[in-house]
Amino acid sequence: MRPARSLLRLIHFFRRPKVFDRTLVIVLGSPGIIGIPVMLVMERTALALTALPYLVAVMLLLMRRHRPVLVTALVTAINAVGVTADVAPSSNVPALIAYYSLGRYTAGRTTAIASAAAFVAYATVLELDQVNGGWVAALFNIGVPVGVGQLVRLRTELNERGRRDAADAAVRAERRRIARELHDVVAHHITVINALVGGARATLPAEQEVTRDALESAEQTARQAMSEMRRLLDVLRADGQEGPDAATGVGAERLPTLIKEARSAGLPAHLTVKGEPVALPAVVDHAVYRIVQEALTNTRKHAPGARASVRLAYEPDAVEVEVVDDGSTKVTGSPGFGLGGMAERVALCGGQLSTGPRAPQGGFRVHARIPLETP
Repeated sequence: MRPARSLLRLIHFFRRPKVFDRTLVIVLGSPGIIGIPVMLVMERTALALTALPYLVAVMLLLMRRHRPVLVTALVTAINAVGVTADVAPSSNVPALIAYYSLGRYTAGRTTAIASAAAFVAYATVLELDQVNGGWVAALFNIGVPVGVGQLVRLRTELNERGRRDAADAAVRAERRRIARELHDVVAHHITVINALVGGARATLPAEQEVTRDALESAEQTARQAMSEMRRLLDVLRADGQEGPDAATGVGAERLPTLIKEARSAGLPAHLTVKGEPVALPAVVDHAVYRIVQEALTNTRKHAPGARASVRLAYEPDAVEVEVVDDGSTKVTGSPGFGLGGMAERVALCGGQLSTGPRAPQGGFRVHARIPLETP
């Protein structure tokens, strides 16, 4: 186990960008560093001059991640001068790495312009110097490494985006799980406490005013705690893609606009409002809008050609919303995310939701009753 662990640590160490680039430069530059003094001692100056452009190009690779365009331009210029002076081959490893880095660490217009400029300059030099292959060699030596770099970059970005999306989905799922746990545990206990306190206050003799006041204060505190907890749950359940409903401005007042949008989309729908409209709590207001929105969406999706009617009823202690259609929708299997989302919203508001086919009239019915005060 220890040798394998040591090998993994060594691999991880050399995968660091700076360490990898320095190691690459040392490996590629060592032959030149050792060879130039040997050639000079042997009085082979021409060969030593041939190695100099190569060494300079290798040293430039230290900047290939942060300055890929600059490195490409300098390496292309060095190779062009070397080819013209007959001291460098038309293709070499530092140039291929520089062009790969251009494709790997730049994108879009920058890559296209830099690659085209390098190709034109390099191809012109090769043609003028009558090097075998000419512009075909330049196209191959530049286009292939740049294309490979682009493919690696795109694959890396896709993998990173996938990891990011998976992490975001996990966070949203955990937030929804926490919201459900809070509602199932905390809300239940607070509701029970509130009911017990209310029952105890109702059975007190009239002369026990101090105790009655204390119990009334406890009831108010419990109701306030429930209201604040529901706002917290609404924030926890807010999807990162849509944002909290509070930021969208949706509510019962926008139902006429929603009905109009449904008609424009080809769904005959009408709205009926009963009772005197009152200002609804934010969570209830948003729930009413989302229930109608989801129900109309389901009608358009699953019952083409159907007509829908929306009824909104304001009562002294509750608000009712009902959406019915006359389509031939058949519900099979488990309910989808839309109905599940409705149920969660209504449950968080302390209300009741019923959904299902209508009999014998046919069609589908969504009905929710939400209390306007915390139980």
